[in-house]
Amino acid sequence: MSKIQFPAWQRPHWQASNEEVLLQFYVFGKFQPGRAPSIDYGSEGLPDGVELSSHNHTQLRQWEGYPLKGSVGRMFKEDAPEAYRQALDAPEVLVIRGRIPDSADTGYLRDTLGVIAALLDVGGVAVLDPQTLNLYDADTWRRQFLVRDGAPIRNHLLILRDAENEDGHYWIHTRGMRKFGRPDISIRNVPEADSNRAGALCERLVELEALGARFEEGQALDADGMTFVATLGGGLEDPDFNNTFVEFRWPE
Repeated sequence: MSKIQFPAWQRPHWQASNEEVLLQFYVFGKFQPGRAPSIDYGSEGLPDGVELSSHNHTQLRQWEGYPLKGSVGRMFKEDAPEAYRQALDAPEVLVIRGRIPDSADTGYLRDTLGVIAALLDVGGVAVLDPQTLNLYDADTWRRQFLVRDGAPIRNHLLILRDAENEDGHYWIHTRGMRKFGRPDISIRNVPEADSNRAGALCERLVELEALGARFEEGQALDADGMTFVATLGGGLEDPDFNNTFVEFRWPE
């Protein structure tokens, strides 16, 4: 039986830029020797600029950036206890990491996801995406991303709602747009009653960006009968995004 292959979306709104795509994943397991058959998923291997390194899990635990410890590890343990247990018990960890130039299509993502899918076929038990703070067991990852004609762009991102102040306003924001070489989206000052509208707008904006769109400082955006103005900020060291961001303020 043929396996589902990942598509490489065209990016009809794409404009050349100096932005970079950043990819990072951890795959936990006990892996069979030899090359994982990623071609079965439409991938000829990792794209140029993205590398895979193999680590003994015991040694990796000593690394300062080890992702299963501290407050983040506790979050994974609470949100995905089975995946957390499987990841913690795995003797090996493969780290996929790299930067590549902004691209007019997402072939780089297809190739990377194809490698991850193949690694799950040869001993992988859990996948961690630190950019979206998600830890998946193998079956959950397959359901999320092994989707005929491609998983929705929304599946590759995290959209969050946080209380902004005590007067009932919320902050809607994303994580994960680095894998598309684009800033994350931030919408401030959202009344609780408008949270769903703001979330839907956020989803439309990240889909536009994933398909190549870019926002400029001061750019006006008309949506849902309202006008928003873009403010650019952030950077890779930003604690909320680990990325640049485009911020909009919900009109009063």
